[in-house]
Amino acid sequence: MPKLIRNGAVVEEQASELLTLEQWLVEEDKAQPVQLEPGEAPLPLFPHLDEIPLIAINFPTFMDGRGFSYARELRERGYPGELRAVGNFIRDQLSYLARCGFNAFEMADQAELEQALASLEDFAEFYQASPTQPLPLFRRRA
Repeated sequence: MPKLIRNGAVVEEQASELLTLEQWLVEEDKAQPVQLEPGEAPLPLFPHLDEIPLIAINFPTFMDGRGFSYARELRERGYPGELRAVGNFIRDQLSYLARCGFNAFEMADQAELEQALASLEDFAEFYQASPTQPLPLFRRRA
């Protein structure tokens, strides 16, 4: 079974079929896991955010940053479920992915999971606001 990082721990993934956005759009039951690819903005998902249990966002290369924006937009619109980064991101990006709202990470190289888990704690404080910390640092230091 494949492993991933979910909510700060390495876990085994129970097999669940992810629908492509195209498949999800024609599905009557919108409570299905869906995977977004670069260039597939999350707009069609917005009316169903409370129904979708898992949204995976694919990173075909670590240089493609669109997934960061998709995650932030989904969280800012209230998506409460699992938001999973999948593909070819690097462990140095985990902290930033988490700041954008990802709470699960399925890395292309599973051998790095334990070391990558530590990357979630790379920074103790952030200056900027984010979906996980809505107030910037200067507002938190009252």
